[in-house]
Amino acid sequence: MDKKEEIILATLDLACERGLNGVSLGQIAEKVGIKKPSIYNHFESKEKLIEQMYVYLREKAKQQTAETNFDVSALIQGKSAFEILMIAVGGYAKMNSDETMEKFYRLIYAQRTSDPAAAKIIADETKRMIGATKALFYAMQAHKKINCDDIDTAAFGFAMTVHSILDYMLDCKNCGEPLGEDLLGQYVGWFCKQFASQG
Repeated sequence: MDKKEEIILATLDLACERGLNGVSLGQIAEKVGIKKPSIYNHFESKEKLIEQMYVYLREKAKQQTAETNFDVSALIQGKSAFEILMIAVGGYAKMNSDETMEKFYRLIYAQRTSDPAAAKIIADETKRMIGATKALFYAMQAHKKINCDDIDTAAFGFAMTVHSILDYMLDCKNCGEPLGEDLLGQYVGWFCKQFASQG
């Protein structure tokens, strides 16, 4: 583990105990076992550290779950709309269920109403998900897998619903409430009945 990763993970641990605003660079340095000025060798400010924490953890989760940028054309070939969407949604859900990402999301979700940096991280992730869904939907429409009059709105609605289902699944997991059903699969199945091309 390099020093940058140590700093990020120490910040996450401290922030989970004290909140983002309750953590100082001095406390982070002490937890890592370095002097406070040494943090500036890796991050120019606490705000940049928090921003980079999200980027780093997201990329690490993608690598650990083999959820890397896939070739949309290869994904679409020879598969039904349902199969394509379940692969895409399943990969995203798997990445977000990484233990460290879940810890990070619990922190960010708890702080987003009072901390603009936390709110920006959630907003940026939502925009990224909407953009990826639009790209996938345009490719699916071009390959005659789905038929939508308004691809942008369909992609937005799909992305936001998946986002909400994943939030609900995380909430249920955190409070010990069993789901008992495949909510993502049910939603994708319903969506395909509405928009999948026939044949």
